[in-house]
Amino acid sequence: MKLSCRTIISLLLLFLSSSITNAEDLEDPSSSSSSSSSIISRFQRYLQINTAQPTPNYEESTQFILSQAKSLSLEAQTFEFVQSKPFILLKWPGSNPNLPSILLNSHTDVVPVEHEKWSHPPFGAHLDSLGNIYARGSQDMKCVGMQYLEAIRKLKASGFHPLRSVYLSFVPDEEIGGHDGVEKFVDSDVFTNMNLGIVLDEGLASPSEDYRVFYAERSTRWLVIKATGQPGHGAKLYDNSAMENLFKSIESVRRFRASQFDLVKAGLKAEGEVVSINMAFLKAGTLSPTGFVMNLQPSEAQAGFDIRVPPTADPESLERRIAGEWAPASRNMTFEFKQKANVHDKFGKPLLTATDSSNPWWDLLEEAVRKANGKLGKPDIFPAATDSRYFRELGFPAIGFSPMVNTPILPHDHNEFLNQDEYLKGVDVYVSIIKAYASYVEHTRKEGSKDEL
Repeated sequence: MKLSCRTIISLLLLFLSSSITNAEDLEDPSSSSSSSSSIISRFQRYLQINTAQPTPNYEESTQFILSQAKSLSLEAQTFEFVQSKPFILLKWPGSNPNLPSILLNSHTDVVPVEHEKWSHPPFGAHLDSLGNIYARGSQDMKCVGMQYLEAIRKLKASGFHPLRSVYLSFVPDEEIGGHDGVEKFVDSDVFTNMNLGIVLDEGLASPSEDYRVFYAERSTRWLVIKATGQPGHGAKLYDNSAMENLFKSIESVRRFRASQFDLVKAGLKAEGEVVSINMAFLKAGTLSPTGFVMNLQPSEAQAGFDIRVPPTADPESLERRIAGEWAPASRNMTFEFKQKANVHDKFGKPLLTATDSSNPWWDLLEEAVRKANGKLGKPDIFPAATDSRYFRELGFPAIGFSPMVNTPILPHDHNEFLNQDEYLKGVDVYVSIIKAYASYVEHTRKEGSKDEL
């Protein structure tokens, strides 16, 4: 078929027009499909930055976060409370600086990976045919940090202006205790000057239809028990040998652990409501160039235990149990805590954030999630430790929340993933929450504004 020059020119113009339209669609934030694609792409870029402990690439992650802040015209500062561990603080200024501010906290580091155990590269952010994004940090907790930013992007595009100032913190070293991150941050003038009202931090995925939400967390107690005794021939039976005494201790710990776990398995208590204890290491024996000496009983043996104590428990009772039953001096045993986090805040109260009408932030959260077509499950105690504890220790309300439903709980696991649809829904949930929090006007303080960056 022979085409005329006019027909060819018309077809070319139509093609060019279509190409321009498609290119504009890619940049048009009002186009839901292209906007979703851009949101997922930014999430993948963040996941692809290897910030795994013990050598997180903080330099690259910092530059990425700052570039996102610049695109959103957010105020930004980077602090190093400890050298080479950047703490990023962004600010969306509110129109009424007398109102206490909102802090959206997330950590930039992730735990190490065993590459060979993953079905996809852990820092590839692979998107499979089901829409699952595989990457370390996809649930814990790079998802939340980026959802904060994407929610603000949507709010700004809609023309929303906050009454309260909204801060976003991207912090280092949470996965190794937060001692060089949030712990130092809350002791700084920077933090004091924020005039803080409420903190949102990480939660966990929910396998059900209801979002999980956390008002407290268990405190970490890392315990090392040491036993000493008569060394001697491997064939001789000694009373109170180091290994015998340590085994008695381990068995006592095992029985206590079973009693706590039975409460969880029976449905009488949630995991975060019981004292958990797990043996982390066992150190004993005499080494030789060819291995352990088999016919020699050691004079010393140690075991390490990871203990998590809910704020509703009695820590003094636990320590009496350790001294009297698990490591009694009468059996030549001693113990020490390698880490011992607080169970009470600076006022002597349990580290709990209220989940009733006495806490307006809680009511606002429930309503905001409902408006985003979601539902909160029963508030729970986080079974592990997060940076929230540092805020609660100072008496500030802190709520742990990661908007992921119908999702397996995979933090620190092989093949950690988050479905792109759940991620996008989570962005909209944060749009609703941030809008509700930033518009709330009743909770004020008498003193003058400290809202500065």
